[in-house]
Amino acid sequence: MPQPDHISALGVPDPATLDDDLQAIWGKCVEKLGFVPNVYAAYSLKPQRLRHFMQMYNEIMLAPSGLSKLEREMIAVVVSSANRCYYCLVAHGAAVRRLSGDPELGEMMAFNYRVAKLPPRQRAMLDFAHKLTTALHEVNEADREGLRALGFSNEDIFDIAETAAFFNLSNRMAAATDMMPNHEYHAADR
Repeated sequence: MPQPDHISALGVPDPATLDDDLQAIWGKCVEKLGFVPNVYAAYSLKPQRLRHFMQMYNEIMLAPSGLSKLEREMIAVVVSSANRCYYCLVAHGAAVRRLSGDPELGEMMAFNYRVAKLPPRQRAMLDFAHKLTTALHEVNEADREGLRALGFSNEDIFDIAETAAFFNLSNRMAAATDMMPNHEYHAADR
């Protein structure tokens, strides 16, 4: 059975009613991606929150960092896998496939990142993100020291934590609104 045919259980505004700046973003998305990500449509219920969401996403996922874009997407998928977030697994799994050029890596990140043959640095990064998601109360200095020993700076550790935190928030919003991923993500980069 296909996924439900809605963007959000809370509904979404007609894009024609959005402010001009958001309509321009919709146009750029269609031009660049061929579609508007459903997360934008769902967040458009609260336009100012959508602006803040996009700003935070762009800062966390696209700004200069000691983490590559692929590594940040891998964190998104590992966190989303731990939380069983359908939307983010589909959308960010597609990003991992695209950025890595490896469709198997996207599936491994979604189902069990531990089966992937990753360098120790990436494995530790993902273990830390997973622990932040599933056993927050157990995170301690030994975890940070382990990352430092593999060459992560304090700024990198901050970026790992912030990326994991952002996707924990996103996962919860997707679950609360029953947000569905765009159909285009399913077949992308396979």
